[in-house]
Amino acid sequence: NVQRPDKHEGFMLKKRKWPLKGWHKRFFVLDNGILKYSKSPIDIQKGKLHGSIDVGLSVMSIKKRARRIDLDTEEHIYHLKVKSQDIFDAWVSKLRHHRLYRQNEIVRSPREATMRTFPPSAAMESPQPAPAVVNEAKVRSCLHFNTTIGAKKVAGNSEKIPHCIKLARCQSNLTELSRLLQSLEILQRTQSAPNFTDMQVPLSASMSPVRLHSSNPNLCAELVDFQPPVSRLTDSVECASDYIKLQEEFCTIAQKVHSLLKSAFNTVAIEKEKIKQILSDQEQSDQSAQINSLRKSLSQMGIPLTQQASNESRLSMSESVSEFFDAQEVLLSASSSENEGSDDESYVSDVSDNISEDNASVTDNVSRQMANGDFAGCAFRNGRRICLPAPCPDTSNINLWNILRNNIGKDLSKVSMPVELNEPLNTLQRMCEELEYSELLDKAAETEDPFERMVLVAAFAVSGYSSTYYRAGSKPFNPLLGETYECIREDKGFCFFSEQVSHHPPISACHCESKNFTFWQDVRWKNKFWGKSMEILPIGTVNLMIPRFGDHYEWNKVTTCVHNILSGRRWIEHYGEITIRNTKSSACLCKLTFVKGNYWSSNVNEVQGFVMDQEGKVIHRLFGKWHEGLYCGVPPSAKCVWRPGSMPTDYELYYGFTRFAIELNELCPELKDVLPRTDARFRRDQRHLEEGNLEMASSEKQRIEDMQRARRKWNEENNIKLEPRFFKKVVDANHRERWVSNNTYWELRKNPGFINMETTVSLW
Repeated sequence: NVQRPDKHEGFMLKKRKWPLKGWHKRFFVLDNGILKYSKSPIDIQKGKLHGSIDVGLSVMSIKKRARRIDLDTEEHIYHLKVKSQDIFDAWVSKLRHHRLYRQNEIVRSPREATMRTFPPSAAMESPQPAPAVVNEAKVRSCLHFNTTIGAKKVAGNSEKIPHCIKLARCQSNLTELSRLLQSLEILQRTQSAPNFTDMQVPLSASMSPVRLHSSNPNLCAELVDFQPPVSRLTDSVECASDYIKLQEEFCTIAQKVHSLLKSAFNTVAIEKEKIKQILSDQEQSDQSAQINSLRKSLSQMGIPLTQQASNESRLSMSESVSEFFDAQEVLLSASSSENEGSDDESYVSDVSDNISEDNASVTDNVSRQMANGDFAGCAFRNGRRICLPAPCPDTSNINLWNILRNNIGKDLSKVSMPVELNEPLNTLQRMCEELEYSELLDKAAETEDPFERMVLVAAFAVSGYSSTYYRAGSKPFNPLLGETYECIREDKGFCFFSEQVSHHPPISACHCESKNFTFWQDVRWKNKFWGKSMEILPIGTVNLMIPRFGDHYEWNKVTTCVHNILSGRRWIEHYGEITIRNTKSSACLCKLTFVKGNYWSSNVNEVQGFVMDQEGKVIHRLFGKWHEGLYCGVPPSAKCVWRPGSMPTDYELYYGFTRFAIELNELCPELKDVLPRTDARFRRDQRHLEEGNLEMASSEKQRIEDMQRARRKWNEENNIKLEPRFFKKVVDANHRERWVSNNTYWELRKNPGFINMETTVSLW
């Protein structure tokens, strides 16, 4: 047992939660491993809490030089600072003692510890909601609501309701088991973690490494010694070792049980969706004769049947995409009562759908040939693959903690990861993914009203994030310096190319041309790992020009955070504020807010915004979710500006790729002779991963990285600085460095052709 620590309280500086910046003074109370805070001691006494942090379930990193304490609770990252060194040392000591006590309490009685800390009636902001209690009334109503979408007959049958409640209870048990497993992993990591002389708090004699309940190692720098009042073990080292082995075996079994339960739950959930689909098809069977008649009429009019099918899917998409996503969220988190009947569901079903042919996704097998017939010397090609060669690998056996524990609070761009954690695309191709819904820009180029034009540009800015919804489980390959990527889409009418223009810091630049618009950007990526979450901070500006109106739009990107890196179901969120300006006119301005929520809240993935004139008057209001769609106006009369296309079959088995993403790394025979040898499609490790050959992918990745390090060392020794081939650095009107196209890529592609040019450097 660990002795109950004394209560500790005092003022500290806390970094403001987004969107506010800077630091503010808050009063903190540390009691039984729970850190609560408010504005003042009086507010604490009145119960007016601003937040509560479970220190035992958080990863703590400490920067002694800056006197800063970082706590990652998976859903939030808290940054605390103390001005006085003595007070800082006291807080560090108390936090470590309380953390040790809290971890022991959780392991001994997980349910009791959780319920005592976070009772159901608690009004505080809790980073770890109690999963053990499921409100069956809420589950019953929310699951009944979602079942009625597209299958009202099933929802009306009261006999089906108990099955829904069983699903909810199953999900509740999964959540509780996951929390228990997390507690066990805290101990397991402690036993397997080596001692870091420069990273770990020195352990006193009373905190021997053989202790079963020793604290999870805090990756910090130059911390003070701390000796908590911990009772010594009376058992021998041999007994302790046996207990540790038993504990590891239990942890392994618990992982298997968790995996089996999760698989069973997902299977039942899929079956439920199939039943709903069958009943929906039966309801539409009466209309089949009318559909066949209409199809025959369209065929007589000369419209291809493939286009009819795509139009049908587009119409059904306008009715069912929102319900599909909502149902999926409910099935994966049935204990949440906010997601299934969220506040926006009412306006999703009531707003008028204004999805035109140009506005809907063109990735559903719809081809649109360009007006000039031949773009950048490439023949028209309408046949693209619809599936990857092999599904994504199993990553359950990879111990991320051993890889990442030395890098808390650091930039992960320099850290080499196992190839299994990658997806068969790289960052340059991910930049091209942002153009999946470029038809919004085509429509903007045809819109006379500048305010409506700004709405379409805003929808395009939001649409670039939609493909990330199912992609939290993997990361793109890091491009090599000088690596390129090209994408010509005749159906969408644009030509795109990108290049990695800098390695440290990593900077990617791209340029896209169309008859209706020109798009370019350069982004520096900073990845910060905080122990349980990883933040991706893009630094750079996105540019868009619409020549017809002389518009030049600029906007920034928002922060991306991947939660549950080490355990649990990973999920991704974007938060921050995007400001879109037309640098050629001050007539209108757009601001979009990606709301920061958590996995259990009703506003998860929510986007809010407005378009205003130069006097500050709001002309259009925007709302929606970045993975579901964007609406303009006020409910219920708002109209849909954009919705994402439907996902391909078995997308969860293929990295969560959209149809557009599946096509990006395809290397057809006619492209092999026209692409530069630096194109990402020729990258062997990425190609082997796509084909499911993990052994070859891993060895090629290691070989390519070794070659890059050798090239960099040789260039430094010989004072050689490599310059990008297709981009140049310029300074804009605001004295910021930017990378823009040097207008040579397409010319060299035509004459003399990349295949006829000598390769300056061999990347792989």
